[in-house]
Amino acid sequence: MSIYYKTKKSTINILIHLFLLTVAATCIYPLLWMVASSFKTQETIFSDLSLIPSKFHFENYYLAFTQGDFGRYFLNSIFYTAAVVFGIVIISSLAAYAFSRLKFPGRNVIFIIFMAAMMIPIPGSFVALYVLLNKLHLRNTPLGYILCMISVGLSTSIFLLKTFFDKMPKELEDAARIDGCSKLGIWWHVALPLAKPALAVVVVFNALNVWNEYVLALIIFDSKSLMPLQRALMMFRGEFLTNYPLLMAGLTITALPIIILYLFMQKYIVKGVTSVTVGG
Repeated sequence: MSIYYKTKKSTINILIHLFLLTVAATCIYPLLWMVASSFKTQETIFSDLSLIPSKFHFENYYLAFTQGDFGRYFLNSIFYTAAVVFGIVIISSLAAYAFSRLKFPGRNVIFIIFMAAMMIPIPGSFVALYVLLNKLHLRNTPLGYILCMISVGLSTSIFLLKTFFDKMPKELEDAARIDGCSKLGIWWHVALPLAKPALAVVVVFNALNVWNEYVLALIIFDSKSLMPLQRALMMFRGEFLTNYPLLMAGLTITALPIIILYLFMQKYIVKGVTSVTVGG
């Protein structure tokens, strides 16, 4: 009997690992193909399907930067991502701390309104945002775009951080209060350091959202010089002919920063997701 159960357990483990390896390969292969294709030519990109090109064409990256004006769009994307993520971290952590630890009239109603905003699809708010920005004279300005993107990411970030702050021991607040900390001091010196894993999740998810955003930028900005990096990718897509090697080089440049950010913060992300969902 023991041999039967051992064999059954081993078989199930092998099948699970085979399934996970298949899923991983399915996810990673397009990324590897994109990087490999960025070193090929227009003639060989679809005829040579190997992941290691016979000859590396590094000039694709040079042309992507010069022809697509990637330098300007790259700096725009970095500025928008940093400003939006900073704004979301400050506002959402303050709001989540208030919803979790402070008692004030209408707290639950306001929190429910914030959570209801998560159910509204982003394209559904485009018309309202466009009209509002026009009336405030913020359309075609970086500030208007940054404020819109902050509002897009606030609801989910507040929910994640509030869930984390709900589990924070009350004794830590009492000890900080005895040491003379104000409510704002407790948020800064106690709550934020403890919430590093949850903040890492908020940073990566919102950075990914802003970095990949394109449609809202197309609606808000009239000036091409204010567009984010995603706009530069359209330079290689013509009406009748698309320069795929340059497009793949552009996609690699676009994807690389967010992959590096994820790899640096991977430990905190796993810890943050686990602590928020499981309560560890």
